[in-house]
Amino acid sequence: MVMEIIDPKKILLKIILILDRLNLDYFVTGGFAVSVWGRPRATFDIDIVIELVEPDAKDLMKALREIFKAGYIDEDAMKEAIKYQKEFNFIDSESGSKIDFWIKKDDELTVQKFKRRKLEKIQGQNVYFVSPEDLILSKLEWYQKSGSTRQLEDIESVLKISGDKLDMNYLNKWAKKLGVFKILNRLKKK
Repeated sequence: MVMEIIDPKKILLKIILILDRLNLDYFVTGGFAVSVWGRPRATFDIDIVIELVEPDAKDLMKALREIFKAGYIDEDAMKEAIKYQKEFNFIDSESGSKIDFWIKKDDELTVQKFKRRKLEKIQGQNVYFVSPEDLILSKLEWYQKSGSTRQLEDIESVLKISGDKLDMNYLNKWAKKLGVFKILNRLKKK
């Protein structure tokens, strides 16, 4: 069987239709958000932060399986992710795309991220994205944990493209709270 190459945007839009139909709050983050707030970059994974409780999990799983016939999702992993506010994924076997669903955490920053999310149009469809400031903060945290230079490249891209539109007071405040202010300052000076 030959795997069909499908534009990841098409998969994202199908997922967003499901989330909207089920009235699930979400925002897109990761590489797709970098492409909105910074330079476009190739990504085949889709990262979505979602507010999901156990009673809604079965509906989401059913809807994903209806649209993506060759999709794989682990029900136990989904339940565990909800319980511990972690992540579970859905894999579309036809395209090889992986959608990482990150369960909304009950912390102050995540609450702010949901309040500050931005509605953008992708191929005529409304999609919520993490704000550019919150994307930078997430990338700073990931860099601190992993040391991945990809995170720094993404941050630099967003700073360069969205820089004059950024709420620097918000960004600096949270960077200090998260202990990543020195890294942010170094990147802003580049």
